[in-house]
Amino acid sequence: MAQGAARTIAQVVGVLLLAVAVAAFLAVAAVRHGFFDLQVYYGALTWWVHDGGEIYDYLRPNTQYGFTYPPFAALVMLPMAYLPWLAAIVVSVTATVAVTVVLFWWLVDPIARRAGWTRWFALAVALCLAAAYEPMRETVNFGQVNMLLLFLVAVDLLRLLPGGSRWAGVGVGLATAIKLTPGIFIVYLLVTGRWRAAVTSMATAAGATLLAAALFPDASREFWTEALWNTDRVGELAFVSNQSLRGVVARLDPEHPSTLAWLVLVLGTLALWAWRSRAAAAGGDEAAGLALTGAVMCLVSPVTWVHHLVWLLPGLILLVDNAVAARPGSLRRRLLLAAAVTGYGFLISRIVWAWEKDFTGIDGFLGSNTYVWISLALLALLPLRGRTTPAGSPVEAAGVPQLDQPDGRTPAGERHRVGGPLTVR
Repeated sequence: MAQGAARTIAQVVGVLLLAVAVAAFLAVAAVRHGFFDLQVYYGALTWWVHDGGEIYDYLRPNTQYGFTYPPFAALVMLPMAYLPWLAAIVVSVTATVAVTVVLFWWLVDPIARRAGWTRWFALAVALCLAAAYEPMRETVNFGQVNMLLLFLVAVDLLRLLPGGSRWAGVGVGLATAIKLTPGIFIVYLLVTGRWRAAVTSMATAAGATLLAAALFPDASREFWTEALWNTDRVGELAFVSNQSLRGVVARLDPEHPSTLAWLVLVLGTLALWAWRSRAAAAGGDEAAGLALTGAVMCLVSPVTWVHHLVWLLPGLILLVDNAVAARPGSLRRRLLLAAAVTGYGFLISRIVWAWEKDFTGIDGFLGSNTYVWISLALLALLPLRGRTTPAGSPVEAAGVPQLDQPDGRTPAGERHRVGGPLTVR
């Protein structure tokens, strides 16, 4: 048997074994939510379209949960009201899987090419590992829209913005009109001086919002004047699933959480993010900009449920990317790989749920906020790339100038982009 065929067979067997292992892990570790959030969307839209009710008046039976997204999100989801329930589930899962495959291709494939890995094999392994990732499996099990929003933003930051497209900003604008929290990426564009993309994103968000207001004036009025400010609709701030800085403060004193302490933490976190984001943009590292802004969004949002932490995926992948770019056997490579494995390990473990009922004491403070500490670590310590980097990184794949080795060394024969043409150094 030819060596190539033997390698392919070994890789197929390896992927199948990994898939079986992940399926076994999910059978034990994954919590079944019965597409709870999708049921809220589906119920609210059905109530609105078929039963004559107002969409923001709907609450899922026996809960306080209702439709919390802006009216433009209702417009985007409107076809769901005309689908059978099982078809809505199929559409939700299929859409999440499809955008995840594309996003991972953008992020993982360039690493595989640079490292000499078989490209389909690297993607398949990454997708299997993603299936075990708690925020990802929660996104699927809840029927959430997180990966769709991440994909819209990534289209801008990884594909359109590096190429100077005049459409850069549309994805961020649409994501912001669907759910307000991605609006932090508009601030990212402003902070890093990409004025045209920032204006495009603001115009897109405003246009989508005005379109929804023209079509659904009553729903728009209720959302912007009442539903948006009703925090009881989103759940308890001190609940352990809230892995934001607001959740940290709320768990310190659930009865009287300090707003001042939260604001001080938010301002300090935003200052760190602005500094690091500007450095990433100055180096042409849009992938790091995506990762840093996703992490800060999770930190400063008042509510960041565990399933929202899919926004940390680009940061974890970039840790691996930077490790592969480092000199083989170097301390830097070992540390970066250890950081990626440790962060991923915690984020598949459900460790925070050990303190779901009691998050008091030092162990409760440290353990119940584990995912917050990972978000902070990514924000503060994710390596940033300069204007020249090993060819084949996700940044290069997006058309961004590449960086040199962080330790100043270059592996023999590695190709680098210096100015225009690729050179061998």
